[in-house]
Amino acid sequence: MESRTQRIFLGAAALAAGLNLAPAAAQTEADSEQRSVLDRIITPDMERREINEDKIDSEDFEFGVYYGVMSVEDFGSNEVTGIRLAYHVSEDFFLEAAYGETTTSETSFELLNGSVQLLTPEEREFNYYNLSIGYNFLPGEVFISENWAFNSTFYLIAGAGNTDFAGEETFTYNVGMGLRFFATDWLALHFDVRDHIMDLDIFGEEKTTHNIEAHVGLTFFF
Repeated sequence: MESRTQRIFLGAAALAAGLNLAPAAAQTEADSEQRSVLDRIITPDMERREINEDKIDSEDFEFGVYYGVMSVEDFGSNEVTGIRLAYHVSEDFFLEAAYGETTTSETSFELLNGSVQLLTPEEREFNYYNLSIGYNFLPGEVFISENWAFNSTFYLIAGAGNTDFAGEETFTYNVGMGLRFFATDWLALHFDVRDHIMDLDIFGEEKTTHNIEAHVGLTFFF
């Protein structure tokens, strides 16, 4: 009797276990079918691009040369050349020392009166040096093509110094802006526009003159 009772209980337990496993197996099969459908709908076959990011050198000094055009008020527009040395105090600010020179042309008054020469050839040499502070803003990238992108930043700059012109040394302010274009991790191109502001007394009356300079430069980090 006990043996028959045990068999009945064991059979009932086995039936209950089978009933519990059946829904779990059905749920597992349903989940598997759902994943298969999702895999067919969403195919993550994204081709990864390899990007080689150029690391900018951590050197703080920048030295270079520049060439452009300078318009000296009343004395025409002529070629200007110069050198610059900058020290980057931080990512935002830098100090720059610059020296430039140009040779001015004759004034319209001198051209109309051929016998009149206001300045000697030596006095027509326009040389300046200054110390300025610059502020970097709008950092970004310049895209040359789909595969080439270069770091760049705009900057504002202002300073003061001296100008040797017309036989005198004159205190001069300078203000301007520029674009620094990083060609490599140690080489940069510059595009600058600056105004050299000073007082001149050549025609018998002192006046404030604005002398606009636009140049392209090449600098090296070290």
